Amino acid sequence: MIYDLPDSSATETLGRALAASLPQAARSAAQSGAVVYLRGDLGAGKTTCVRGLLRALGVVGTVRSPTYTLIETYSVAPLTCVHVDLYRLQVLTEVDELGLRDHLGPGCLLLVEWPDRGAGALPPADLELLLSYQGEARQARLQAATTVGSAWLSNLGHDTRLVPYVSNLT
Repeated sequence: MIYDLPDSSATETLGRALAASLPQAARSAAQSGAVVYLRGDLGAGKTTCVRGLLRALGVVGTVRSPTYTLIETYSVAPLTCVHVDLYRLQVLTEVDELGLRDHLGPGCLLLVEWPDRGAGALPPADLELLLSYQGEARQARLQAATTVGSAWLSNLGHDTRLVPYVSNLT
């Protein structure tokens, strides 16, 4: 799926739509949870998209980029959302030091920015999101990597909020 996002408001709308379309299998505390990889250059909108998603799930207060803290955790029953930014990692072993394994499993939504910096030490993604610059705008490309990811994209395709942003390239 490809979406053309003219501004940060559209990027947050994509995040809200991702929250609304999260499959029940990932949403339930008794099910598997989900992992999303967010890729894109600095300033491409990764955290903006996550902010929209977290707000739609019920997070109140400030949602900031975990660039310096590396990890931010939000509890929104029945989910635990873990937002990770690996941009500042120097070596792969630092991924283990974050304690992500403590958060994985049923009812966990793991949102990983800069996943390439943790390659091999991260759980596989269910959904991959690539945000890229298109002039002053952004383009979002989403790809499923598992059955949970496929269900997520299927649900997302029915979200009418995204109709104005559907790319001609899809």
